[in-house]
Amino acid sequence: MDRFSRIMRSVNAFKGELLRPHQAEKQVPRPKIGLALGGGFARGVAHVGVLKVFEEEGIPIDYIAGTSSGAVIAAMYSSGVCAKELEEIAALLKFSDFARLTISRLGLWTTDPMINLLKRILKVQTFEELRIPLAVSATEFASGDSVVFTSGPLIDALRASCAYPGAFLPVAVNGRLMVDGLLAHPVPTTPLKQMGADRVVAVYFKSHWVGTSGPRHFMDVIGQCFSIAQSRMCGQWQLNADAVLEPHVEAFAYDAFHKASELVKVGEAAAVAALPAIKSWLKTASEAEPVRSGAKQRLTPASVPVTG
Repeated sequence: MDRFSRIMRSVNAFKGELLRPHQAEKQVPRPKIGLALGGGFARGVAHVGVLKVFEEEGIPIDYIAGTSSGAVIAAMYSSGVCAKELEEIAALLKFSDFARLTISRLGLWTTDPMINLLKRILKVQTFEELRIPLAVSATEFASGDSVVFTSGPLIDALRASCAYPGAFLPVAVNGRLMVDGLLAHPVPTTPLKQMGADRVVAVYFKSHWVGTSGPRHFMDVIGQCFSIAQSRMCGQWQLNADAVLEPHVEAFAYDAFHKASELVKVGEAAAVAALPAIKSWLKTASEAEPVRSGAKQRLTPASVPVTG
């Protein structure tokens, strides 16, 4: 009887093993995706179109970084303002919401109005409260060093990132004078890699500040000089970009806030062109290609994606 019992226990154990569900094959975790939003003043509204498409298509954003207007939009989105709300806000914005004329040797406008604007729109007030980890790029005026804010109060960091030299007054943060982040990180891809992003999508406004018609005033002269310098810096940030979106904003003036709806559509078109490449990153382990740092794709609505 004991021998029979032992045999039955063995049979039941074997039967249980056969009936046990097979364990699913272990999948490689999806890559962490970072989104880098470059500066562009009113042209930055095109970033809203990119975010809108990403939301609609379920593209995850694990980290986000911004410079100048890109930093403001990134902060709003990270705080919990959805793309649709951003689109509605953009349609109402005016230059006076960001700046006020002032008398100073250091610039023509102060960004003090941004304080009340951001207090109204941001759903949180510190980096630590954000739903998506955020990096904001600025430049220390005295040394020229890059400053990347990832903690502490949001508003002064955003004002510093937007302090366009010659136009807006520098902003003091923690006793250090700051100017626009475009001098250090025109498109802040490197901070995203440092935060832990495996794949980085960069949104860059390639067109110059002024077209062939020539400058209208001194702001056009300053802006054109910076846009030329910025175009020379592309090689630096592109090293950490896995895909580069270049919305066609050349038809829009830097202060074309009244063209918000068109700028959103331009951003949407650039994002739609990028979707096949970005979605390929999110495949399961059996289908996905290994993540390669530095593998880039430039994606514009009018071009076929190419690797380089």
